[in-house]
This record gives sequence, C-alpha cells and structure tokens, in this order.
Amino acid sequence: MSNLRRFYSEGETVFVTSVTYGREPILVQNADLLISSIESIQNANNFELIAQVILPDHWHCIIRPEGEVGVSSLLQRIKMSFGVKYRIRIGRRSGRVWQNRYWDHIIRDENDLNRHIDYIHYNPVKHGLVDSPHNWEYSSIHWKQFIQMYPNDWGTKEPNTFANADFGE
Repeated sequence: MSNLRRFYSEGETVFVTSVTYGREPILVQNADLLISSIESIQNANNFELIAQVILPDHWHCIIRPEGEVGVSSLLQRIKMSFGVKYRIRIGRRSGRVWQNRYWDHIIRDENDLNRHIDYIHYNPVKHGLVDSPHNWEYSSIHWKQFIQMYPNDWGTKEPNTFANADFGE
C-alpha cells in the first residue's frame, strides 16, 4: 500500500469526495446516520461545514478545519462514526463501509469555492436523481445561506462552469 501524503495548511478550505465501499448505495437511506456523525464530530472538533450533498454512494462536502485537527483526521472520524452506526443498524459486527481514502481539492480562491459549491448543489441532477437541485433533500442548497443565492430554476440544466473540471467522481 502506498504512503499517500497530503499537504494542508491550517485554515485552508477543502472540497472532499468520499465513496462507499464497492459504491454500495447506502447513504441516502441512512442519511440520518451520516448527518448525526458529521454533527457529533463537528461538536467535538472545530471545523466549518460550508456545503455538502449526500448521494446514494458518495458524499461531497467543503470543510474548513479551524483547529489542530486536519482534514484527514476529520474525514476518518466521520467515516468511522458512520460505519459504526450503520453496522449497528443493519446488525453486522464488521465489514467495510467506505472505500479507502478520499478525493480532495484545496480551494484556491472565492471563484474556486463558488464553482465547487455549485457543483455540490448540482450533483443530484448530474446523476439523474432529480430534475432540479432544489428537489434533492440531502443537500445544503436548502440551508438558509444558500436559499436566496439560487433562483428556483437554477440547475435545471447543467451550468457551464463545470466544463473540463475534475471534481473527483
């Protein structure tokens, strides 16, 4: 196994994609467990969850750690917490829930941040799950800071800002 090293500076904002093991579509029907895990880790560690979307087999988020705990550690804790809760729910004592590692991108500037937030919110439409991002329940597009940013018809067709972009899918 390779020794992947990631470089983060304190306070950097990071876009992350985590995928379930074997791309099993378990996240939406267990979104309450993932949200609970995120909230409990957020309460125990200092980080800002800027945006997120939970899809059947993967989760995108943008986080900004605000303390000594880095992105890798936060993701490990969230994934472990969800894994424990999920295995309890389905009555299994062991087994993989998440693929090893995750895909990340350090946000470079405000334009990059906005493109990644748009990508997160458009993702359920991209995957054919809904016709409008506003119709996907497990998205931060419904958070109060985003409600007025997006008109009701935003995302009913693919925004051109995603052309030739790599978002870790």
